Amino acid sequence: MLYKRSSQLFAAAEKVIPGGVNSPVRAFKAVGGTPIFVKSAKGAYLYDEDGNKLIDYINSWGPMVLGHAYQPVVDAVIEKAKLGTSFGMPTELETEIAALAVSMVPNIDKIRFVNSGTEACMSAIRLARGFTKRDKIIKFAGCYHGHSDSFLIQAGSGAVTFGSPNSPGVTQGTAKDTLLAKYNDLENVKTLVEANKGEIAAIIIEAVAGNMGCIPPAKGFLEGLRELCTANGILLIFDEVMTGFRLARGGVQELYGIDADIVTFGKVIGGGLPVGAFAAREEIMNHLAPLGPVYQAGTLSGNPLAMAAGLAMLQALDNDREIFTRLEEKTAYLEKGIDRVLKANNVVFTINRVGSMISVHFDADSVTDFQTAAKGDNETFKKFFHGLLQEGVYIAPSAYETWFITDALTYEDLDFTINAIDKVSKTF
Repeated sequence: MLYKRSSQLFAAAEKVIPGGVNSPVRAFKAVGGTPIFVKSAKGAYLYDEDGNKLIDYINSWGPMVLGHAYQPVVDAVIEKAKLGTSFGMPTELETEIAALAVSMVPNIDKIRFVNSGTEACMSAIRLARGFTKRDKIIKFAGCYHGHSDSFLIQAGSGAVTFGSPNSPGVTQGTAKDTLLAKYNDLENVKTLVEANKGEIAAIIIEAVAGNMGCIPPAKGFLEGLRELCTANGILLIFDEVMTGFRLARGGVQELYGIDADIVTFGKVIGGGLPVGAFAAREEIMNHLAPLGPVYQAGTLSGNPLAMAAGLAMLQALDNDREIFTRLEEKTAYLEKGIDRVLKANNVVFTINRVGSMISVHFDADSVTDFQTAAKGDNETFKKFFHGLLQEGVYIAPSAYETWFITDALTYEDLDFTINAIDKVSKTF
């Protein structure tokens, strides 16, 4: 496949946009080469500016559960746009989607909409601090909760040290209140809690990690966090920006039967438009202004186009109770096929999967946290990525990102993908 037009567009973009992209992972720095510029998408396919057709396995990083340009979502946005694109005032639509979301997700009474997953997680942390009257939080190495200052923290020099900023612009003052834990290591978390007794407001976690590849929680890990938080007056925050309304109707809380205190959403809840949200039981949410002292606001929060898209998406998922079974079956079929061909070609690898999230790691050992994810063979991944791209299959341009499966994929698409992986892996 040729990408002449994409190369020209990237060169033009670099002159007026930092790095030529509006989000760093798009720049292909992890895999080399020139980013693909998309012209359109439909169902399971992307169509780029050079006229190439690609089977899509990132699906706008998760929200396209039912495929690109899903007609009910498109229709809802068009009809709503005819009535106005933004008001900065309440609309009935906001209440309608809020009521539906609350009915679908266990253990939440109220929800507030924002404009991105970053904003949702940032607001959840502020709410947790205001509710508990504590300052410190625990996050996990390898879990990404957006680019808010509190989350751009790397490990310190020991198990109980403070974090330090890993991005210029994040102050030491912010970093000192963020403690870094090891994913799937409950004892490590207990050590941090014990060393900071009565000071921790919240533990925030991707309950199924998607930003170091797909990494499921170890048996008993989430249960242990829930018990630890309850015993120490700490709020447990599930970042479900990726997993919410994707892994189950009620997300990870439903999937694993574990209650979080605050849940954040994004991706699916916007039907492909920029939307985020955070939700909790009434006691916590009533601390938000205008009812309570914790301030959070957004001029475009509850934007009618975004609410229309999100409502159409949630209604489709709520009405089709077989959707999550189909997604599970298709992703399991893909996993089995990838496993078969990579083993046949003597490739060293491991596959992680939860529901419709899946990732291939080029290492023989189990991948259970950021440290083990980082052991993967990135040179092999680069060959894998570019080989699949030439075959017409688009996966995330980073070894540290999960793939997202859409119901629009047919079994013929999955077979095509498996055959492409077979062909590419023969060249390793």
